Amino acid sequence: MKRLLSLGLAASLALTAIISGCSGGTEKIRIGEVTRSLFYAPQYVALEKGFFKEEGLEVELSTTWGGDKTMTALLSDGIDVALVGSETSIYVAQQGAQDPVINFAQLTQTDGTFLVSRKKIDNFSFDQLKGSVFLGQRKGGMPQMVGEYVLKKNKIDPHADLELIQNIEFKNVASAFASGTGEFVQLFEPEASQFELNGIGHVVASFGKESGTVPYTVFMTKQSYLDKHQTAIQKFTNAIYKGQQWVASHSPKEIAEVIAPYFQDIKPEILERSIKRYLEQGSFATDPILDETEWNQLQDIMDSAGELKQRMDYAKLVNTTFAKTAKEGK
Repeated sequence: MKRLLSLGLAASLALTAIISGCSGGTEKIRIGEVTRSLFYAPQYVALEKGFFKEEGLEVELSTTWGGDKTMTALLSDGIDVALVGSETSIYVAQQGAQDPVINFAQLTQTDGTFLVSRKKIDNFSFDQLKGSVFLGQRKGGMPQMVGEYVLKKNKIDPHADLELIQNIEFKNVASAFASGTGEFVQLFEPEASQFELNGIGHVVASFGKESGTVPYTVFMTKQSYLDKHQTAIQKFTNAIYKGQQWVASHSPKEIAEVIAPYFQDIKPEILERSIKRYLEQGSFATDPILDETEWNQLQDIMDSAGELKQRMDYAKLVNTTFAKTAKEGK
């Protein structure tokens, strides 16, 4: 009898240990980033500095290469959280999705592209683009919409005043310019800095500075996932906020050293120079809160590009609860 009691007690303790392990275990979240970009430095800092692990999360990061592919992966449950432009959540809503995609943590707050000229221009003005061949970005994507918005703001009709090329895949735009296509090109870092150092082109303007603050890259998930995993999403947002604060309080060199494992083909000096440029123009959001003014600016840009069927209610597609809690440190 004593032996049976002992065995029963042992089994009970083992079961308790298993249950405790499950309840206190690490939860996994799969992120799909729209591209691999140093523009997302706070995310890589959060990974490298162990901020997700501190929150009890295991994060699996994959690069999904393109807004359409990223959203398809999210909607088909291939990933749990997407890091992509907020315009994609609006496109999904415009298609009548029953399970809307909710923006819950903002990572970048300006456009990340620069206007690069093949020739060096000491006193650039946008009217110098008239009659030129301009190598832009994919139609309907944020870079292209912001580009057109800025051109129109500076009295340039992108479809009448210049020859606009936008049928080249995102990943091939830089190489196309390097090969001789276009007189001007819209580029992200580190290509812009690399081209300057190699004498291929010269940065003459920043689309980020010209367009103002927008929810350019945001973490989002389906409403159904958000409802079932609120604790995990809060922990996730906490980690992102820690990454944002770390980036805001450290030098370009320190940031470059931390995120270097994600950009092994980029020279340290280029990485540092690119991060410095983004820091100086305030591209990295210092907290994950997506405010309504930014949301309205995004829709103004989409409307100007002819990509907005109807304006979408901020309260329906944006949830700032997790971001505000993270910032308040609760």
